[in-house]
Amino acid sequence: MSGLKLTLLLTVLLLTVTMISGASGQGESLDKTDLNILYVPGVADPFYYSMEKGALMKAEEMGVSLDVSEYPELWEPAVQIPILKRAIAAKKYDLIMIAPVANDALIVPLKECYNQGIQIITVDTKIGDGLYTLPSDWSFPLAHIGTDNFAGAVYLAETLAEQVNEKGKVYINTTTEETSTTEERKNGFMEGISHFPEMEIVQIDYNGDLQTVAMKQTLSALMKNPDLVAAFGTNVFSSQGVSAAVKNAGLSGAVRVAAWDATDSLIASLRNGEVDLVLAQKPAEIGALAVEWAYKYLIDHKEIPPSITSGYVVFNKSNINNPEMEQYIY
Repeated sequence: MSGLKLTLLLTVLLLTVTMISGASGQGESLDKTDLNILYVPGVADPFYYSMEKGALMKAEEMGVSLDVSEYPELWEPAVQIPILKRAIAAKKYDLIMIAPVANDALIVPLKECYNQGIQIITVDTKIGDGLYTLPSDWSFPLAHIGTDNFAGAVYLAETLAEQVNEKGKVYINTTTEETSTTEERKNGFMEGISHFPEMEIVQIDYNGDLQTVAMKQTLSALMKNPDLVAAFGTNVFSSQGVSAAVKNAGLSGAVRVAAWDATDSLIASLRNGEVDLVLAQKPAEIGALAVEWAYKYLIDHKEIPPSITSGYVVFNKSNINNPEMEQYIY
């Protein structure tokens, strides 16, 4: 074989290997000491602090580097997007685990990260419809890791219905229509209530993830619907606002409250009879799973499932003092 033909053959082989490597989405092999992950939370609240703890513990266990961005004070794309811009500029990270604060507004900035060679795992919340396996403008993340929000909310609705003898008017307070998780919880709760012909959801309010707004909205709903029998808050600030409003109106026990997210405050409200059910997600588990799968994909080159579901537990008056339940408070 001539020198020219040999050179051409080697060039073709090199290009083929490069294309295969690029198509895998993993690129060059990384040593675990070179793996740099960034965690971008949705907002400053106990849920995301707990997720950080789980992620940091798993990163230390696996010997990889994990940085944590500043915590946004507001649940707003305008606050979270600049954090991503700085991540791109740092040219440091191999993967970002992020709780996107909007279904649509985070697609473009996250795609910019991806185009710079940064892999994406969404945690808790999603972009688009969250179906990353189907061709779309938002199918580029490796995976989503989070709670089965719909199923958890159905369970809360059905359990709450039993407590009010399966009849009466119900109120929902939630965050924004642009947040995937709380929309799934709202829809799941509505589905659960629909199983009871004598129950009706009479009002749904959006608080923008502000507890003071949630409290004012709930007080207004109580005045407008004096025969309410139950209320549901879809996340930390919604739940804390609802429970505070019901308490301030002197209706604790008369209006049953289902709360999402087991903060110290909501668990205290359950103990005091101001809340009746508290669903605890497992944010530390979500954080640990994100780091573990980042390692498996980028270091061990294992295929990652596109959707990974973590568990949940529900606190009530019968198990609130069970020592085994304390691990789920955040």
